[in-house]
Amino acid sequence: MSTIAIITARGGSKRIPRKNIKPFLGKPMLVYSIEAALKSGIFDEVMVSTDDEEIAQIAKDAGASVPFLRSEKTANDFATTSDVILEVLEEYQKRGREFEAFCCIYPTAPFITPQRLKEGMEILKEKKPDSVMPVVSFSFPPQRCVVIQDEHLVPKWPENMPKRSQDLEPYYHDCGQFYCVDTKRFLEERVILMPNTYPLILSELEVQDIDNEVDWKLAELKYRLLHENN
Repeated sequence: MSTIAIITARGGSKRIPRKNIKPFLGKPMLVYSIEAALKSGIFDEVMVSTDDEEIAQIAKDAGASVPFLRSEKTANDFATTSDVILEVLEEYQKRGREFEAFCCIYPTAPFITPQRLKEGMEILKEKKPDSVMPVVSFSFPPQRCVVIQDEHLVPKWPENMPKRSQDLEPYYHDCGQFYCVDTKRFLEERVILMPNTYPLILSELEVQDIDNEVDWKLAELKYRLLHENN
């Protein structure tokens, strides 16, 4: 099965400026994703999609391919991940290269490991779903959430308040790290979460959204803890 890793790293970042290449424990954040993809040894091509020359150079220095820069259409604030992937696949097709499967990898996910990438692609190969999405369970049951009404806290779903946490159905959310996808199905549906998407369940220690400086510090603490444990 021919495969490509597509790392999406545009230059713009509103909440944390230059987040994709900001040093994370001494190394540009983007490089963690590139190294994980390369070390996995499972991709025929590891490329970075960017509109930024500095990011492109850092990507090349880390061993990734940057055969073209993003168009203005996929570099704005409204372009979706699917838009970026479609552009990449079309550009490679123009160059005479097509891939049966791809792994879309985010550039701000230092917790990605070669092993997890292998797991995701192995599920895609063996079980043949449309896509594979890493997910993590919510640490607190959303069914027992409260809302503010007239300055008072009230249960959103009162019937769930007396229930034990372990008796409530587990809810999961996207880890925001990577997606392993069957190319043919993606080109038909144009989305990542398709009818036949398989989960790859990760632990909370492997996941951290990084949207502000507090998130960044938490991510560095988690990363140190995770690697000390390993």
